[in-house]
Amino acid sequence: MQATALWAALHAPLLLWLSMRIVPMRHAMDVEIGTGGHPALERAVRAQANFTEYAPFALLLLALAEASGTPGWAVNAIGALLLVGRVIHAWGITRQVEDIRFRVVGMSATFAAIALGAAACLVASLSGWG
Repeated sequence: MQATALWAALHAPLLLWLSMRIVPMRHAMDVEIGTGGHPALERAVRAQANFTEYAPFALLLLALAEASGTPGWAVNAIGALLLVGRVIHAWGITRQVEDIRFRVVGMSATFAAIALGAAACLVASLSGWG
């Protein structure tokens, strides 16, 4: 599962960046848990949470598709689409003055990667039933 390993590794710095932004904000705002009603901290927490809500399942689908024999070009295309979507979404959601178009494009790419990953798994699993 070399392709999935590559895409998971390329997603890791984004998760680390989204997560490490929260710690200094918590210290500066004296908030141990939650967001303390601070909009900037809420935005940072939601950006990190959104990543962890979508990326792991998409990467799981990618791994299952690859393990089931989906061609490498397809696995890599889905992985690239997911990463581009997650980066665009992260850029959009972390802006204090948000341009919603980044979030829309990022989530659209993420949803497309999940749908394509699911389709690849379905095709691969059904091809083994014959």
